[in-house]
Amino acid sequence: MKKSFFRYFPIFVLPTLICFFIAFFVPFVMGIYLSFTKFTTVGNASFVGLRNYITVFSASSGFWRAFFFTAAFTLVSTLTVNFFAFLLALLLTRGKRGTNFFRTVFFMPNLVGGIVLGYIWQLLINGVLNSFGVDITFAAKYGFWGLVILTNWQLIGYMMIIYIAGIQSVPKELHEVAQIDGATAFGELRHVTLPLVAPSVTICAFLTLTNSFKMFDQNLALTGGAPGRETSMLALDIYQTFYGSVGQEGVGQAKAVIFFLLVAAIAGAQLYLSRRSEAKAE
Repeated sequence: MKKSFFRYFPIFVLPTLICFFIAFFVPFVMGIYLSFTKFTTVGNASFVGLRNYITVFSASSGFWRAFFFTAAFTLVSTLTVNFFAFLLALLLTRGKRGTNFFRTVFFMPNLVGGIVLGYIWQLLINGVLNSFGVDITFAAKYGFWGLVILTNWQLIGYMMIIYIAGIQSVPKELHEVAQIDGATAFGELRHVTLPLVAPSVTICAFLTLTNSFKMFDQNLALTGGAPGRETSMLALDIYQTFYGSVGQEGVGQAKAVIFFLLVAAIAGAQLYLSRRSEAKAE
């Protein structure tokens, strides 16, 4: 077995490792280094220590505003997407006619690209708001709820499929036993379905949380951060800092490093807590 492994390793694994090293690892390490420099191109970088990070956490950088906007959006989106996705999954596992058709219809929004989706929803939302004399960039609250609606419309169908798979994996015998014991529909849902669907909840919560926190293209197309960058999420704020201000490339790179650490920490904490709750349920 070892001989076969070392014989075929260069053919099957080494090309992938080389691509990973060139396309991810090297740029990642260079990005960390550049976050401690002032530069306009990689060739003229000059080391400035922690100055970029100090600038990021200053009130004028806009980082905190983007962070709190992103955190609020992520919280609302994660809760609403998973609630409606689970509700649809329950409705579409009742064995009614047309179930497969509706599953396909609800899943289709996930196939639309983020930029296209953002411009489509911008037209739709502005069509409604224009009747009141405003548009989506008139105030930050319109952009916030516009992003929430867009995210729900795009992700609910995808999460619904995962929940359907989890619900269908619950043994029918457990439902029959619960019904014989006199459990109500809510009691059956609470004590039978939800504990056994916990792994699906973990997966969907993780995917929704990370996708919401990292959102960029929908944010760019829907609001572009307007008004006054008040609706800029962290990814868009990094983009605007890096490409919008000459001499701020190092600050933008420092924001990117902090953004990476935040996403990794939040995802890790969410997975830990979800796994812990699953273990208690078992």
